[in-house]
Formats: sequence, C-alpha cells, structure tokens
Amino acid sequence: MFTSHPPPPAALDGRDLVLRYGKTPVVHGVSLSLEPGRATALVGPNGSGKSTLLRSLARLHRVDDGTVTLGGGGGDEDGGPGRSVSLLSAREFAREVTLFSQSRPAPQGLTVAEVVAFGRHPYRRGFSGLSAEDRTAIAYAMDATGVRDMAARPAGELSGGEMQRVWLAACLAQNTGVVLLDEPTNHLDLRYQIETLDLVRDLVQDHGIAVGIVLHDLDHAARVADTLVLMRAGRVHAAGPPADVLTAQNIGEVYDIRVEAYADPRTGRVRIDPVGRHPAPTTSAGNSRSSNREEDPS
Repeated sequence: MFTSHPPPPAALDGRDLVLRYGKTPVVHGVSLSLEPGRATALVGPNGSGKSTLLRSLARLHRVDDGTVTLGGGGGDEDGGPGRSVSLLSAREFAREVTLFSQSRPAPQGLTVAEVVAFGRHPYRRGFSGLSAEDRTAIAYAMDATGVRDMAARPAGELSGGEMQRVWLAACLAQNTGVVLLDEPTNHLDLRYQIETLDLVRDLVQDHGIAVGIVLHDLDHAARVADTLVLMRAGRVHAAGPPADVLTAQNIGEVYDIRVEAYADPRTGRVRIDPVGRHPAPTTSAGNSRSSNREEDPS
C-alpha cells in the first residue's frame, strides 16, 4: 500500500454472524463482505450492532455462530477459498487487517512519531530497530493524516481530535489489505472530517484496499461508500448503493424520524435533511442587523 512491498489486496468475509453480549444477542445472522477496492459503510442508530459487527471482523468480539474468513474474495494467490481468521496468529492477522477503534488512550511519555510507529509492530522482530520500509510507511502515514508537523510533540499533550489523527496514522502505517474504521471522523473538526473521508477514498481507489467503516453521519456515508449497509436492531434493514439504501422510507423506518432524501444537483450524491418539529431559523432582509440602522435623513 505505502511501501516498496505492498500487500496483495485481501477480502474479509463474515457469514451468518451471531454476536452476543453475555446471553443477549445483539447481531442476528448478518453476512457482510468487504471487497478489494471498495468501501463498505455500516450505518444505523445507536445499539443497531454496527460497531459490534465491525469488531467481530477484527477478532475483538467473539463470534457465537457463523464464520469470518480472509482472502476468499481474491486475496489468495491461488484463488482458493478464504482462510478462517481464527486459525491465524495475532501477528499474521495484524499484517492483513487493521482496526481503527473509537476509544484509544493518549499514551504518556511517547512522542507522536513513536505512537505512529506502533503500526509497524507486526513486522518487527524482537527489539530490532525500524527498517527503511518501516520509516517509509510511517512517513507516508503521518503525511496522509497531517500529523508530521507534530511528530516530536508528546502525545499526552494533544487534543482529542489531534490524537484521533495520530491513531489513524498508526493504523495506516500498519500497511494492510483490509482497513476497518469505527467512526473515524468523531472528534474531528470539519476540515479533518473531510480529509479523513478523502483518505478513505484514496485507500480504495489508489491502493485497492478493502475498507469497512462505521459512520453516524449519513451524508458522510453517502460521500465515501461504494456499498452501504443500514442496520436496525442487529439485522440488515437494507444494503446496496447509497442512493438505493438512503431513501426517506428506509431512514424513517430505522431512525423513527421523518427525513427528506434527495440527490445533490451538483455532485449527484444523496443528501439527507431531517425534518424536526421546528424549521431552521432564517434571517430575512427586513430583520437583518444592517436594516435596523437608522436611515440617512438626507
């Protein structure tokens, strides 16, 4: 992806997944395929199971029933069936799949560059130093996420949004064929929200990466996704191209709110406009501050 020896494209496939918290099922027989060169966005209200589903693909949540396989969509050189992720060592899995999770602490006593270097851990042996390939991947990741200028800063002094970008850089430095992102635009200001979404499209279009991303913002999902999966109560309510999934009817059924969905005339992307109890405040020319000034008597 970012180094002189890019990993082959990989596919991550979950079939008929049943996931529980304790004895309570939270995902009911959901199937999801992440394909090379495509971004799949998971959306839905809180408690719909989207983040739990993503974590199960990353081996961070137990799969009670169903299978998760890696490489079945073309990542294997021999074109054979996928490998069960349960049979891979942690290091083997981390060389092929990386997860950006919602909550990561700010490490104390480490610089930004040292935190980004965590992403190279699956490739390092023992206490060996960074290789030239490691440094190339780290430099690319810091440039891509806009954190190079803060490389020497202590990570413990960063804001939440800055630390979000640093952890994203560490994930990119991991240089995998599958990238899983759990709400990566949280805590970011508008500029870095859009730059993060653009970076996801770079991974997909320029590097052929298989991306799975959880988002709350439906406009962001429409902007970044090739395939959109709308979840409700642990099940898939609708799946397909964003324009087919993000209809007023589907959104109203899942979120229990009335919305207007339309295609942006400039970009062609779906735009979502929730309809609340109050219209948005407007400022008419007659009520503007400039119109309250006394008129020139002349």
